[in-house]
Amino acid sequence: MAAAGRDAAGTFGGRAGAGLRSPRVRAIYSALLDAILANRLPPATRLPEDDLGSIYGASRTIVRSALEALAHDGVLTIEPNRGAFVASPSVADARDVFDARLLVEVQLAERAARCITAADIAALRQHLADEHAALDAGLQQRAILLSGLFHVHIAEATGQRALAGFVRELVSRSSLIVALYWRRRDAICGSHAHEELVDALARGEPDLAGARMRAHLLDILDGLDLTERPAKSIDLGDVLRDA
Repeated sequence: MAAAGRDAAGTFGGRAGAGLRSPRVRAIYSALLDAILANRLPPATRLPEDDLGSIYGASRTIVRSALEALAHDGVLTIEPNRGAFVASPSVADARDVFDARLLVEVQLAERAARCITAADIAALRQHLADEHAALDAGLQQRAILLSGLFHVHIAEATGQRALAGFVRELVSRSSLIVALYWRRRDAICGSHAHEELVDALARGEPDLAGARMRAHLLDILDGLDLTERPAKSIDLGDVLRDA
């Protein structure tokens, strides 16, 4: 399992291709992801390549690579002849994503309890410390990313690469959904859910780990206000230059 404290953008965008190997692409990717998860760039916001290039002083090729990475992660959509837009997950989309997570992640938690290593547990506990530090500092978007990565790390610990990749995609989509519909501060880490899950994994208790995962995902879902939101109009330059 990769180190739990690694850069969130690298984890989410790392599967999107070689573009994120460029520090410039990575910086733009991270800036846009942060703005999206902080709701400074609301759903359906159009992200023209030329405008972004002017804002960040980057070529269209660099900007396009960052946009493609974000689209791969499910936080943008790219429409032919229209360009890139911040994704607009509907209430139905949110329920579909969490239904899929319940089906997959409960089983993966049970598998992880049977094979997880001491090094994995240590990395997860460090990750929990990073999560709480972000919450205590009021860094909501970072807390959302770290909470999602916690689930990715558990999936990776099973050695099931295909399923872990699927979890990573679901978590990316969930991060945007949580950013959009989150209604309470503890929706991600309420009642020490992650600590309880790690404890069950460390003790090698598959049934308990699966039950903890299921309860945690249902609690996140319960912490979301799944009502449709009206579209907002923003000035792209003002939002991104002030970040």
